[in-house]
Amino acid sequence: MSDDNPHSSRGSAGKTWLERIASIFSAEPQDISDLEDIISEAASRELIDSDTKSMLQGVLDVSKMRARDIMVPRSQMATIDIEQPVSAFLPILLENNHSRYPVVNEDKDHVEGILLVKDLLQYALDPNQTDWHIREFLRPAVIIPESKRVDALLKEFRQKRYHMAIVVDEYGGVSGLVTIEDILEQIVGEIEDEHDDEEDNDIKKMASRVFQVSALTPLDEFNESFNTTFDEEDADTIGGIVLHAFGHMPERGESIQLGDLTFKVSKANSRRLLQLQVIKAKESVMTEDAGS
Repeated sequence: MSDDNPHSSRGSAGKTWLERIASIFSAEPQDISDLEDIISEAASRELIDSDTKSMLQGVLDVSKMRARDIMVPRSQMATIDIEQPVSAFLPILLENNHSRYPVVNEDKDHVEGILLVKDLLQYALDPNQTDWHIREFLRPAVIIPESKRVDALLKEFRQKRYHMAIVVDEYGGVSGLVTIEDILEQIVGEIEDEHDDEEDNDIKKMASRVFQVSALTPLDEFNESFNTTFDEEDADTIGGIVLHAFGHMPERGESIQLGDLTFKVSKANSRRLLQLQVIKAKESVMTEDAGS
């Protein structure tokens, strides 16, 4: 009996596992759902950890995305006018802390090029350098359509060694921009650099009733700041509370009201909420003002 069936049940299961992987790659399937199943099974068998699973899923998600899905929208683009003197646009550089800025002529539909801050600093900070113009430092702007595949764009970023692309709609108008960091964040999650202050960025007041709130803000901190009573047994962060209330992964711009607060998704990817706009009701603000 054992000679007729020399493989143990454990060996048979292992062979099936290997055969499934081999068949997927040899057949070059059009549908990546098979790969997603393999990744989920590998995680359930603890062959990979949750972080690895998340990154692999991010890679697969990127293959489905277009530039329009991850771009920084036109309204949020930090740009420099080509006719501005250094004294006028230096505050923009200090406020945003980006390494690259689109340089425009009159409006955002007319992008003249890309300014790398490092190209400018040696001249801007030298009082003896007076005979120069920002045009001298511009690098060509890469223009891509909204329908550009994100995985193909990442390949171009790596091969051609550029880090930013301007996204245009079907009529040629600028609709946003994409950086290589935007793509990588879809795979590995939010990337924080030395300019990101986690504590300061958790809750930021934008207007009398409007706040910018990180979705990862601990729920106890949010409750204390907004005088709310969201149950900490339901979620650890305010993003978890909002996601549960939606009942699905919301897209940028979707909003929901919870009590006296309106939550609008200002930044998210296919797997998690990143940034929320929180708007207090007028009555709530009036009550606070009266009690202060």
